[in-house]
Amino acid sequence: MTVQSKLPLTAAETTLVETFGEQFSYLPGNAEMVSHRDRAVQALKESGLPTRKVEAWHYTDLRRLLTSIPSHDDGAVADDLECLVEGSARLVLNNGKIATTEAVDGITVASVADALRAEVSGVTLSDHGRFDAVGLINSAFVANGFVLKVEDGAEPDRPIELQSLHDGGQVHTRNIVTVGADAKVTLFDRQAGSDKSVLASNVTELVVRKGGDAKWICVQEQGGEATHLGQLNVTLEENAKLTVFVVNLSGQLVRQEINADVVGEGADLTFRAINLIGGNAHCDITLSLGHLVPNTTSTEVVRSVVTDSAQGVFQGQIRVDRIAQKTDAQMACNTLLLSDDAGFSTKPELEIFADDVVCAHGATVAEIDHNSLFYLMARGISEKTARGLLIKAFVAEIIEELDDNTLVEALEMRIDKWLEAYG
Repeated sequence: MTVQSKLPLTAAETTLVETFGEQFSYLPGNAEMVSHRDRAVQALKESGLPTRKVEAWHYTDLRRLLTSIPSHDDGAVADDLECLVEGSARLVLNNGKIATTEAVDGITVASVADALRAEVSGVTLSDHGRFDAVGLINSAFVANGFVLKVEDGAEPDRPIELQSLHDGGQVHTRNIVTVGADAKVTLFDRQAGSDKSVLASNVTELVVRKGGDAKWICVQEQGGEATHLGQLNVTLEENAKLTVFVVNLSGQLVRQEINADVVGEGADLTFRAINLIGGNAHCDITLSLGHLVPNTTSTEVVRSVVTDSAQGVFQGQIRVDRIAQKTDAQMACNTLLLSDDAGFSTKPELEIFADDVVCAHGATVAEIDHNSLFYLMARGISEKTARGLLIKAFVAEIIEELDDNTLVEALEMRIDKWLEAYG
């Protein structure tokens, strides 16, 4: 049940509304987009940020957790970031402004800001209603992003890395990505920045056309004072195949939403996620997946490691439509708690209206296995190293599914860095 009575605006909510008044004349878009931005801010003003009384935000009370909003800083410039995989083509948004665009055969790239001004078909500022805080904030403030189209049948010879970088303030970006019919591509979504306070929102609309095959690798490595609000909206058409891999490595307050609709028969979604959460951070992955036609498949596996006084959340909902017979959907969430003060909330859900399906979910929350730890220490390995080995083994199982040695090594380096700080 979703219930939220009207409450006085908090300081953060008030700042959001007032900031829109200061910024709206600088934001791109035609009259329709201005109207949509107005409606988004009005919804925030009337409903406020969601509290735990809103079911989708039950474990992430945004009204309580988001206590301040940094000012916009148009002069800020973030440091360059090397690609996760050498040789990738870079498309860079630096503090919300397009900084780098590399050409790739088979791919066309345009600016979201230009598209909003020119009423380009399919480019709009959508959201999911009054409790969609991520969509509403992004719709109100988004300044730019990439409209990226992979042509039908194209197979680019190198990955494409979309980077959204910041150096504090507010950064709101949106990417609109279409993978054409029978195309095959790997796309990286990097969200990174300095340790300055930031409110960063990023919405991606991703459509994989008939027979398309795509990997979407989202690596979130914001600074220690960052609030990151991410949303990935996916549509899979007939026989389309998509692997979504999310890695959350840092940030103070992180909410990563994945909303996926499987609308074409024969489509397959693979979702994998790793959360490494330390300090007093709060990290939330919320997945909503709809199987809307017959004969589709999906698997979802989330592995989380939580320590210190950090809090983690995974909400995963699989919805199977009445006509979606022969659906095969499997979901698992496994968590390691490394300290008594750490916490993790998980809520896997199945909502099934068809009667000829194979669907299951499961969740575990556990400590490090003390017998395994003792076994390693008995062979002269220090406790810190032994714990690190067990943690790496816990997450490595799904990283290796990527079947890309360069990418696996790049991610393992970041896991090692996290273990040095928190393991």
